[in-house]
Amino acid sequence: MTKETFEPVARLAVVVGTTLVMAMTTLSTVAGQAAADVAGDWALTVDTDQGITTPSVSLEQNGSELTGHYASETLGEATVTGSVNGNEVRFSLEAEVQGFGLEVVYTGTVQSDGTLTGQISLGDLGGGTFTGKRR
Repeated sequence: MTKETFEPVARLAVVVGTTLVMAMTTLSTVAGQAAADVAGDWALTVDTDQGITTPSVSLEQNGSELTGHYASETLGEATVTGSVNGNEVRFSLEAEVQGFGLEVVYTGTVQSDGTLTGQISLGDLGGGTFTGKRR
């Protein structure tokens, strides 16, 4: 191999090697991200087209898995299941509204101040936003 062909190949090898190291570092950081601690009692404020409600949820956490209990004047009481991935939280429950079954899904992010903010999906009834504070 001549010097003229070696130098471009060597530069390419350095670029590829650097790219691989950066990709592996990023993947290990994401894969190693610990689940935020969201266990405990939360006071929620939910804002939808139907108005503002203030349900509560008690969450138990086992690693990234969530279970718990939900209580609301609007939707009643229900069992909660969900998960935590880093600071991303998702939990859901089955409720009944005027005789119809409804899956309610909360997806949010734990903020640096410890609050939880995100979106709520009420199936065909729409959705809204929510904030949560630990009690």
